[in-house]
Amino acid sequence: MNDTFKALSDPTRRKILDLLKEKDLSAGEISEHFNMTKPSISQHLKVLKNADLVHDEKKGQFVVYSLNTTVFQDIISWAFRFANVQDKKDQED
Repeated sequence: MNDTFKALSDPTRRKILDLLKEKDLSAGEISEHFNMTKPSISQHLKVLKNADLVHDEKKGQFVVYSLNTTVFQDIISWAFRFANVQDKKDQED
């Protein structure tokens, strides 16, 4: 989960995830939304992929990226478990 939080810590990567929330996109389509080089976008996509937050699929000449919602469900589940522990501690005090 450390890779996930590291990936989410960057605002550019969070914006990429927001874009992918709307629809699957190629790296070129993603880069159109940023004022940075395509290699920089590729590096961000690599971090997201290594954290398993996105999937990539070769479609013809392009690689299309999509969200991996399973990881987000795991994060939410962890957060709820953490919140429940905190609630129990607060009730004990």
